[in-house]
Amino acid sequence: MVTALRTREAAPPEELRRLRAEMDRVRGRRVSAPVFPVHPRLADLLPERGLRPGSVYALEPSPSLLLGLMATASRAGSWCGVVGVPSLGVEAAEGFGLDLSRLVLVPEPGARWLAVASALAEVLPLVAVRPPERVRESDAARLTARLRDRGCALLTLGDWPGADALLSTSDPRWQGVGAGDGYLAGREVTVTVSSRRFPVPRSTRVMLPDAAGAVDAAVATSAGTAVRGAVATDPSALEGVSRGRGAGPVPIRAAG
Repeated sequence: MVTALRTREAAPPEELRRLRAEMDRVRGRRVSAPVFPVHPRLADLLPERGLRPGSVYALEPSPSLLLGLMATASRAGSWCGVVGVPSLGVEAAEGFGLDLSRLVLVPEPGARWLAVASALAEVLPLVAVRPPERVRESDAARLTARLRDRGCALLTLGDWPGADALLSTSDPRWQGVGAGDGYLAGREVTVTVSSRRFPVPRSTRVMLPDAAGAVDAAVATSAGTAVRGAVATDPSALEGVSRGRGAGPVPIRAAG
């Protein structure tokens, strides 16, 4: 028994050296892996100026913000997958700049949404998912481990335990509308990112989308050219823009 204990006591240093070497290898791979690029207006908000492989980014349920984050990486050649977002418009995705030939959509995964997201994370570098229910910490931890192993970045429309960053939009202002009538030409919002790596949240004003249906810098507006409040947040009134029906204008008229 004493001999066995001594043998086992002599083994840990070798095992520790092996584990340290493995951790250094994995850590080095993660550090050296390039981030997935995002639009310059959004890059300043993120810790690495892009989406880091193996990380999770929790978004408020905003398809425009989701598409705006994925567009640049898609144009650069990255495959993207979206799970559980049946309202996501293909025309809107193309308007934001996503390459539809490298876009995988699973609109209705049902109760197996987590398994579908995990399977896509095995083969795609960027995966987005909208959880239909509260995510258990154990499930989130398993998927996060897979993301790190495969070098995939996950964007979630909704809360996610242990997310690396939280992104939200606020203060929407639609442009192109006059005194009661006109054409919607773009939506200006404030995008805010909160991260454990930031001492304070970071925010910026962007067009999301602009007149062409993509991300752009916010522009100054004059009185009578923007609308906000109930009209700006009414999904039925703005359905055409939210689904990205090209760059054409969408007329609205004030009621009453």
